[in-house]
Amino acid sequence: MKPRTIRLMNALAMSWILTLAACGGGGGNDGGSPPPGPATSAEGLWIGSTSTSRSVTGIVLDDGTYWILYAVPHFSSLIAGVVQGTGSSLNGSFSSSDGIDFNLEGQGINGATVSASYAVKQSFNGSVTYSNPNEPFTFTSSYNTDYDQTPSASAIAGTYIGIASVAGSNEAITIVISSQGAVAGTGGTSGCQYLGAALPRAKGNLYDLSVVIGGGACSSGTSAVTGIGYFNSSANRLYVAALNKSRTNGLIFVGIKS
Repeated sequence: MKPRTIRLMNALAMSWILTLAACGGGGGNDGGSPPPGPATSAEGLWIGSTSTSRSVTGIVLDDGTYWILYAVPHFSSLIAGVVQGTGSSLNGSFSSSDGIDFNLEGQGINGATVSASYAVKQSFNGSVTYSNPNEPFTFTSSYNTDYDQTPSASAIAGTYIGIASVAGSNEAITIVISSQGAVAGTGGTSGCQYLGAALPRAKGNLYDLSVVIGGGACSSGTSAVTGIGYFNSSANRLYVAALNKSRTNGLIFVGIKS
């Protein structure tokens, strides 16, 4: 990229960081509020598999928002889609009726219902069903203690090489995350630019993501997406899942830190 473009991207990325901080994204305890209490719900990071031979990485936040990334059968590093929505936890049962499945295997975006049972910080097992002919599946998963670690901007900072997927397109990209959380990347084929911020969440070893996708020859035009990021330090791998406000387009990225 040209130096002028890089300076502009960095300036815009910093504006994203300031916007997220003003809205309460990221961060840690400010000293004025008590620390978060212990989990009593399905909250956590869950790693497992499905009845259709797919690996799953499930993320349930403390407000009930969830992201269930599922891989291509028998290839855990190739993400095939994500089920996203908001659910409720009560006495070991988790349910969600507003889920959507953002699928990268040609099935598009479809409504989904999630029903699961959970044992706090132990297991999260359930099913995903659809109102259309999409094949339902069940999943089993175990709690991953990575969720109990503290996220930091320095831990996620670096250069990541991987595949970015949006509606109707996949391409290899390189994404750079600065020590301040600024995100900048360019598609290797399309020239599409990915610009935004990744900030540590106050609870859970996760990052709040805000990214604008645009420029070059982006297959879906310009789109602003927000979502979640998880850095698996043992595998040196970053997982990103984000959707636009209407949940009609999104971004899935899995990259290896170089």
